[in-house]
Amino acid sequence: MVLALAAGAILVGALPANAKITGAIIATEGGTLNVRTGPATDQKTAGTLANGANPEVICLVRGEEINGYVRTTSTWLRIGKNRWISNAYVNWSPSQPVPWCSASTKAATIANVNTGGGELNIRAAANSNSSRQGGYADGTAVSVRCQVWGQEVDGTARTTGAWYRIDEKRFVSAAYIKWSAGEPWLPWCGQAPPSVPRGGNQGFIDAHASAAQASARATGVPASVTLAQAILETGWGRGVLAREDHNLFGMKCFGSPGDHAIGCRDYATFECSPTGGCFDMNATFRAYAKVADSYRDHGDLLSNWSRYATAMDHAGDPKRFAKEIHKAGYATDPKYSEKLIGIMNDYNLYQYD
Repeated sequence: MVLALAAGAILVGALPANAKITGAIIATEGGTLNVRTGPATDQKTAGTLANGANPEVICLVRGEEINGYVRTTSTWLRIGKNRWISNAYVNWSPSQPVPWCSASTKAATIANVNTGGGELNIRAAANSNSSRQGGYADGTAVSVRCQVWGQEVDGTARTTGAWYRIDEKRFVSAAYIKWSAGEPWLPWCGQAPPSVPRGGNQGFIDAHASAAQASARATGVPASVTLAQAILETGWGRGVLAREDHNLFGMKCFGSPGDHAIGCRDYATFECSPTGGCFDMNATFRAYAKVADSYRDHGDLLSNWSRYATAMDHAGDPKRFAKEIHKAGYATDPKYSEKLIGIMNDYNLYQYD
């Protein structure tokens, strides 16, 4: 099975960013494999590959989980510009290390230790007080499996609370890691694969209703309103924040992932000021292990913040609740509550309360 660099490997003088990797063999039990324009089956088809074909591979990303002929995996392989295949239908002979794709250029990118000369400690957990498990010399190329949120470190590459897991119970601070072609879109350790909308609008409701109801039982926030907010704020689950990091409500980090998220990630976003004017900016948003955690975090926000106390007094009346959170400043759109109520009416979301 192919990994993002051979697990635990130390790669000095690693593959150049434009290297193409051979050894991939398409295995479909006789049929053809669709090539997609992105790492999910809801992306356009960009051709097919025959059973037994040998495409050259550039790099890998995390995408839609596929139960294929060879394995079940969320790994997708880039084989060209806007050309991706699922690793669920690939045998490797011989097995090859495949690096992550850069989030910005889609070229292969290698993690390199950057300490300015000293050795980078490997720790048993994501903090500098945990036991030392060895070290990497400055300039060493290392394997990265996934990331976790831990102690914030002010390093030579950046200041961050992100740590990279390089093997079981072995972590290095991302503050001392530079990527040869830009940072990849790394998964968080233990995070569910990206969410891919299925079954149209009702499919989204069916998939999310139980999470909204669980949050309602724990926090008192009406499931009907929560579902309407998720629909409105993600465009029925199509937004990248919802797909990649299961963040349905645009919850930001403000320095911490809080009690329910597993990390913080920067996203390019478009913000409008209440006093007028809109602009592009980067903001740090919470990343969740699964969709249900996003709903619970949202419920805790509304039920515990004093500005929404009046809304909570009317939790038994979803329409009034929607109006009260709007009045309290949840959104600047002057028609926000009107839109929520429209969605609740159109899809009878009250049945989930």
